[in-house]
Amino acid sequence: MIRKFWGFLVISIFAISVLVAGCSVSDSNNSVKSKEREGKQVDELIVAIGSEPATGFDPTTGWGRAGSPLFHSTLLTRDDQLNIVNDLASSYTLSEDGKVWTVSLRDDVKFSDGTPLTAEDVKFTFGTAMNSGSVVDLNIVEKVEVVDDTTVKFILKEMQSTFVNTLVETGIVPKHAYGSDYAENPVGSGPYQFVQWDKEQQLIVKVNPEYYGTKPYFQKITFLYLNEDAAFAAAQVGTVDLVSIPAEFSNKKIPGMKLEAIQTVDNRGIVFPYVKSGDRTQDGLPIGNDVTADPAIRQAINIAVDRKALIDGVLAGYGSPAYTLVDGLPWWNPDTVIQDTDVEGARKVLEDADWKDTDGDGILEKGALKAEFTLLYPSDDTLRQSLSIAVADMMKPLGIHIKVEGATWDVISQKMHSEAVLMGKGSHDPSEMYHIYGSDNAGIEYNNPGYYKNAMVDNYFKKALQAKTEDEAIEFWKQAQWDGEAGFSWIEDAPWAWLVNIDHLYIRSDRLDLGEQRIHVHGHGWPVTDNIVDWKWSQ
Repeated sequence: MIRKFWGFLVISIFAISVLVAGCSVSDSNNSVKSKEREGKQVDELIVAIGSEPATGFDPTTGWGRAGSPLFHSTLLTRDDQLNIVNDLASSYTLSEDGKVWTVSLRDDVKFSDGTPLTAEDVKFTFGTAMNSGSVVDLNIVEKVEVVDDTTVKFILKEMQSTFVNTLVETGIVPKHAYGSDYAENPVGSGPYQFVQWDKEQQLIVKVNPEYYGTKPYFQKITFLYLNEDAAFAAAQVGTVDLVSIPAEFSNKKIPGMKLEAIQTVDNRGIVFPYVKSGDRTQDGLPIGNDVTADPAIRQAINIAVDRKALIDGVLAGYGSPAYTLVDGLPWWNPDTVIQDTDVEGARKVLEDADWKDTDGDGILEKGALKAEFTLLYPSDDTLRQSLSIAVADMMKPLGIHIKVEGATWDVISQKMHSEAVLMGKGSHDPSEMYHIYGSDNAGIEYNNPGYYKNAMVDNYFKKALQAKTEDEAIEFWKQAQWDGEAGFSWIEDAPWAWLVNIDHLYIRSDRLDLGEQRIHVHGHGWPVTDNIVDWKWSQ
C-alpha cells in the first residue's frame, strides 16, 4: 500500500526523513530507498523537477507541450537537433495549396490498455482540443477527416507552415477511454503509463509495455512535487536522483551528485510600448508611452546593457546573452548579435536623437519630455526583480531613469500597453516570433503588448507562414529579424531589449545519464524530460 506523501512545515533533516518515509512505498517489492541504490544499479528513479500540472495530464488542454508528453505519443516529434521527424506518423504530405495535411499513421501502435490507436483517435483528439477553450490553439483548423484506419486529413482555413508544430506538440488521446476524469487517469501510447497521482504530493509512472518506440531504461519513475528548498533538502539526504534548482543553489555541493547546466531559450527581456501615448484599448486601457516610443531610447538600452554582468551577478554565471527570443535555434539569425556594454555608443545614439541633460539633474530631456519610464515585473519573481534593478542601475550613467516596480499579473495586464515589462518567453515553435512581433497580434493577451508594427516584418511573417516546408520558412523567419536593412531586432526597431537566456540547473546523481539534452524551452523543470527514454544509469 502506498502511503501518502507528507508535506513539510519545517525544513530539517528530521522533517526530510519523515518526508521520505511518507513518499516511499511500504511494500518491499515497490520500495526504492536510497540505501538500496548504493553499490548496485536499479531500474527505478525518484525525481523532483517541478510543479504538477494544474489541469492534470490531458493533452487536449495543454499537457505535454513543454517537455515529454510522458503518457502520450504525438504524430511528429523533434530529434536532438530539433529536426522534425515521424513519431506516430509514418509520413505526411501537403496539398498544392498548403491547406490539406494528409498524415499516414503507423499500424503497430497500441494504447497502454492494449487497444489499437487509429485515425479515429487522432480526429477525436483534435476535435476535443478545438472545443476545449484552452492554450491549444487550433483556430486555423477547418475540420479533421478520417480517410481510413491509418490515414487522417487536416483541412486548414488557410495555409500555415507552422501547423507542423501543432502535430509535434499535441499528444493523442484514446476515444474509447476519454471521459470527464481523463486528466486524472490518462491512458496513452507514450513510453510510460499512469499508475498513481497523489495531488500536491507525487506522480508515479511505469513503463508502457505496449510502447512501440525505444524502450525506456527506467521501469518506474516517481515525480515528487516539492518546493525548491524541500527538493534540495531531499537531495542532501539521498532520497531523490534528480532535482531542479535555482541559480542561488548552484554553489552548494552534495556528495554523490553533480550539477547539470542545460542551455535554453528560456529568455528574459524588456518589452517596450512601441507607440506614442494617446490611444486606448477597447477595454479603455491606455496604449503607448512617449519615452519608449523613441527608437533611440530602445536602441540605447539594447547596446548599453552589460549582459555578461547580468549573467555573472544575477544568474551566478549560469546563462547566456539573449539577442532575440530564438537564440541558437535553427531559425535564429546570428546577425542579431549585439556588441553590448557600449555606453559611449549608446550616448551617441541618444545625442543624435537630441536627448540632452539641460538642467543637470542626471536625466536626459527632449523638449519637455524626460527620459524616464516605469519597468514592471511580477512581484513574486525575485529573478525578474533582480534583472530589472540591475538594468535600471546600468542605465543611470546614460541619463535614462527607469523606475522599477513590482506588481501582480492582474495589474501588469492593465498597464503593459503603456509601461515597459520584464517578460519571459521561449519555445521550439518559430511562430512565437509572429505572435510577439506580428501587428495582427497587437494588444492580444500578452503577445504584442507594445503594439509593435512593421509592414516589412509582417510581410516576412506572411511568407514564412505560407511556406511549403520548414526549411523554406526558416529563411523568412531569419529575414524578419534582420534582412540587412530592416527587422524587429535591436539593429532597427528594437521593440524589445532581450537580456539573458537562463540555464536550467539540475542536481543529478553522478551515475544518472540524462542523454543528449536539447535546448530547453521556457519553464524550468519538465523540459528535461524531452528525451526521457534515453535516461539511464551510467556504467
